[in-house]
Amino acid sequence: MTDKEIHEKLVEFGTKILYKRSLPEGLPFISSYAKAITGADRCSMFIYDSVNKELWTTLADGVEKLIIPADKGIIGETLKHKKGIIENDVNSNPYFLSEVDMHTGYDTKNVITAPVFNVKKEVVGILQLLNKNSDFNEGDLKYMDFFANSLSDFVELVNLYKD
Repeated sequence: MTDKEIHEKLVEFGTKILYKRSLPEGLPFISSYAKAITGADRCSMFIYDSVNKELWTTLADGVEKLIIPADKGIIGETLKHKKGIIENDVNSNPYFLSEVDMHTGYDTKNVITAPVFNVKKEVVGILQLLNKNSDFNEGDLKYMDFFANSLSDFVELVNLYKD
C-alpha cells in the first residue's frame, strides 16, 4: 500500500469510526483497518484485568476467548514496559507463548503490539497484530499506536454515548 493509499484509508477510518456506537460494532471495524493498513493476517484486542492479573481477548480473529497471565508472553512484556513491541521471529523470543499456537492451531511467525491507555495513562489493554507477509517495521508501530489511541478514544466515546 502506498503512503497516499494509507493516508486515504486513515481519513476514511477516522470518518467512519464516528458512526460506530457499540463495542461489538467498533472493535471489528478497528481490527479490519489495522490489518488492511499493516498487511497483517490477524488482530487481537486483549483487556487487562488488574484484579486477576490476566489479559483476555475481547476480540481475536479465528479463535475463541484467550486468557493469559499478565506477566506472560509478548503481550505481557508490552503491558510491563508500556510500549509497543515488534518481533519478526517469534520463535527466537523467549517471551513467545508457543502453547497458544498449539491450542489454537495457528502458526504465528511475527507479531506487533501496542498498549491501549485510558485517560489516566494506565494500560487497559493490548492491541496485537500477527503474521505480516514481510517484517513488521517502525512505520507499522506508528500505525499500531494510532489504532491503539483510536481504540482508547472509541471505548471512552461509547461509554459517554451509553451514559
